Amino acid sequence: MKKLRTRKHQVVLNRSAGGDVGITIMLTFLGIFMFLPMYYTVIQSLKPLNELFYFPPRFYVENPTPDNFTDLFNLMGDSWVPFSRYIFNTVLISVGGTFGNLVLSSICAYALAKIEFPGGKQCFWLIQKSLMFSATVGGLVNFITMSMIGWIDTYLAIIVPAWCSTLGLYLMKQFMESNVTTEILESSRLDGASEFRTFWSIAMPMVKPAWLTLIIYSFQGLWNAGSSEYIYSEQLKTLNYAIGQITAGGIKRAGASAAATVVMMMVPIMVFVITQSNIIETMGSSGMKD
Repeated sequence: MKKLRTRKHQVVLNRSAGGDVGITIMLTFLGIFMFLPMYYTVIQSLKPLNELFYFPPRFYVENPTPDNFTDLFNLMGDSWVPFSRYIFNTVLISVGGTFGNLVLSSICAYALAKIEFPGGKQCFWLIQKSLMFSATVGGLVNFITMSMIGWIDTYLAIIVPAWCSTLGLYLMKQFMESNVTTEILESSRLDGASEFRTFWSIAMPMVKPAWLTLIIYSFQGLWNAGSSEYIYSEQLKTLNYAIGQITAGGIKRAGASAAATVVMMMVPIMVFVITQSNIIETMGSSGMKD
């Protein structure tokens, strides 16, 4: 009789020991390959100017130096708009847009997933189809709308459109549909809880991985937002735009540009690493693949 394989005192029937080794080796190589761009970016930020232009490019640094970061912050300090202003703008837009997107997407997803109403399936069909179109497609219509309501050159021109992300709505709806059972919601209603109390106290805690994932996706997109066709005033620009302007000075600012790339990617990466398990669980439950 063939001996069954066990792992942590549990029987494993899906593949052989050789299969486990092969998959581990393959994932190791894929992980290294995907890590290389991040590693190379950090290495570039530590190179002196003469090493930045070696050909072929080198994946190591001979004389590491923090001068690139020093140059970057010196350049930011010389701007007539304070560096802290750019940070404030970026944080305000990122947090405001992410919070509104989370609230609206969660409420609408709950209604679509757990409340039957006329036209609900048709609404979700339109939401699915909207995922096929880039935001650029509706850029002209959005600009006309913002101009008519007087939001041009204001924070609202970026924050409010971020609330209406159909990707977040789709993700939340799919996760609620598969993880929040109707029986639990009915029990809450029988106990006298209002619909909002049921949504907030029962449904939302059960879909924590989904809304954490939504926060990451939304925050990352807004954090990396550069120049906008809606914002013209320099004091309302984001950090990404400011860094892009400063590092556009040619070869002499190549080191500062490399340092700026590292600074901009630090926050999204840290947030992703902390909550990566929730993202994996959400993608598996919602049927999304990236």
